[in-house]
Amino acid sequence: MSFWQIINMNVGFFGIQYSFGLQQSAVNPIYDFLGANPDQIPMLNLAGPMTGLLIQPIIGALSDKTWHPKFGRRKPYFFIGAILCSLCLFIFPFSSSLWMAAGLLWILDVGNNTAMEPYRAFIADTLDEEQQPTGFQAQSFFTGFGQFLSYISLFLFPMIIVGYTGALPNWIFGSFFLGAILSISSIWWSMSKTKEIPPTVEEIAVLKANPINVFTPFIEIYNAVLEMPKVMWQLFLIYFFQWYALMCYWQNNSKSMALSVWDATPKQTSLYESAVQWNGLIGAFGFIVTFSIAFYLAVLAKKYGAKYVHFVCLILAGISFLVFPIIHNQYLFFAVIIGYGIGWASMMGIPYLLVVSNIPKERYGVYMGIINMMIVIPMIFQNLSFGYILKNFLNNDARNAISFAGVLLLISAFCTLMIKSKKVSN
Repeated sequence: MSFWQIINMNVGFFGIQYSFGLQQSAVNPIYDFLGANPDQIPMLNLAGPMTGLLIQPIIGALSDKTWHPKFGRRKPYFFIGAILCSLCLFIFPFSSSLWMAAGLLWILDVGNNTAMEPYRAFIADTLDEEQQPTGFQAQSFFTGFGQFLSYISLFLFPMIIVGYTGALPNWIFGSFFLGAILSISSIWWSMSKTKEIPPTVEEIAVLKANPINVFTPFIEIYNAVLEMPKVMWQLFLIYFFQWYALMCYWQNNSKSMALSVWDATPKQTSLYESAVQWNGLIGAFGFIVTFSIAFYLAVLAKKYGAKYVHFVCLILAGISFLVFPIIHNQYLFFAVIIGYGIGWASMMGIPYLLVVSNIPKERYGVYMGIINMMIVIPMIFQNLSFGYILKNFLNNDARNAISFAGVLLLISAFCTLMIKSKKVSN
């Protein structure tokens, strides 16, 4: 494929990741505006990892076993997921209570997860080993771009959309309505610009001989886990610390910034809203770093090996988190967030290069789903455990939570060095 064909194929990640960016940047402030206590936030975020654990591997396994001459293999799944995302993003700002918002987050995450893994498998299906680094880092580029737009909306929209509707600022409506439009339109663009590669005659014969039934995804997941290559177990160790750390960061970054710069808590609504807006601007700048460096990381992975690139990027992100809570000048966050932006660019693409050459092409869907299980299991553990840790060991202080996340990222970086993987071919 040409470079621009690869770009068109990945545009859908823009809309999906705008939605995911709102979950990182806006959902927790919504919980705060609706009166959540700090130690309740981890449990309220349980929707994402739980739906990821249940939905992505099942949908991935089903898409491996699907083929329709008109609709394809992966496209039906991520198109349905995009429609569900758009509907939930439109409804979300109308949340009138904490538990209504939490319930809508569950449905939104079902849509996101239905779209995500078949889409990743679609990229892997279509590209050979030589072009996979470009394909996966194109994902990283649009991940950064989509999340940049979601974060910058938190800074810009309050300037033009003022006032409150119930307990929520009106700018939240603008951010979520834009996400509803982008989610479905970007997926439609990629679907219209990229054809799926049809299976061979032999593959179709196998699909017809083994029709899908209610047990198919569970059997596929079970067999895939039993046959999983060692490098994926090593990746799970990296992911455990990495994603636990990221959940701690997303849940506490606005509150940490509010405390260190404005000496404010969510109860001081106007000051806390200023912190949320500034965190949106800082996050947006971090994602500019992400999509600016994404394709260069693919070049470095080919030259030096994916694991060394990921190691360095995680170190930079860990240092960024350690410095984040001790900054008192709001403008210095532009420098601090660079490390996180580089780390996120790697997290969204490089780990797939560590494992993709070790898994069979006809099972990309189920294995991409299992990789997502490795992401969401530490998230679930964080949701269940971190409220207790924050309350009893970190003094319910968001700044201590960010420092804790920094230490975990450094541990994750050194776990990366344990992986034995070949360099990506030129």
